[in-house]
Order: sequence, then structure tokens, then C-alpha cells
Amino acid sequence: MARKDPFTSEQQSVRVLKVGERVRHILSELLARQEVHDDIVSAANISVTEVRMSPDLRNATVYVKPLLGKGEDEIVTALRRNTAYLQREVAKRLGLKFAPKLKFRADESFEEADRIERLLNDPKVSRDLGADESD
Repeated sequence: MARKDPFTSEQQSVRVLKVGERVRHILSELLARQEVHDDIVSAANISVTEVRMSPDLRNATVYVKPLLGKGEDEIVTALRRNTAYLQREVAKRLGLKFAPKLKFRADESFEEADRIERLLNDPKVSRDLGADESD
């Protein structure tokens, strides 16, 4: 007999988003209080921009960005070195049945937004957009 999921797909997706946001807050707090005993992580101001959870809540992709934008690769490497400690702390504070496995990635959305902005400000694109508005 098939097991019936107690949550609808909409409730499940809301739960995934809520858990992701809680993980983001926990990690942000740990980094802001410099609770990670790593010189590179402690010296940098790191922003946790987004946490994407898998539907089963067992994996979390954490997107980080240093506030000054320098040393991004070193910071991500340092966070990956300290993943075990961060996973333990998240598990302790989250209170779920399974602790999510954390994967750290550099957030490239700001660079992508800048690239799109440059494209939109290109004179050729502006000319084409201006022609559409006058129609």
C-alpha cells in the first residue's frame, strides 16, 4: 500500500522555504558572532544570501558573499573546511529529525544582475526598447 504524504505539495514547498530561511538565519548568526574558529572566516564579514533546501530537507545549498567582495574563493574554501562544525550547530538549533548536509557556494547573482544591467544600458538595447515604447 502506498504511503500517503501528510502534506500537500504546496504545504511541502512552504515548509522547504521556511526551513531554508531558518538555516540561513542560524548560519548568519553563527558567522556574525564569529563562532567559527577559523581565522579566514572570523576576519571576514560574510553574508548568507540564500539557502536552498532539497525537497526532503536533507541537503542545503548555502550561497555566501563576503560583504567587501574580496577573497570569495578563500572564504568558501574555509567554510567548506568547517562544514562539520556548522552542520552540528545547525542540527542542534534546528531540531529536525535529520540534519541537512550543507554545501557552500559563492553567490554569483550580484555579478549576473550587473551583467544584465550593463546589457540593458547598452545603447543598441536602449534604442530597441525605445522603438517598442513609441509603437
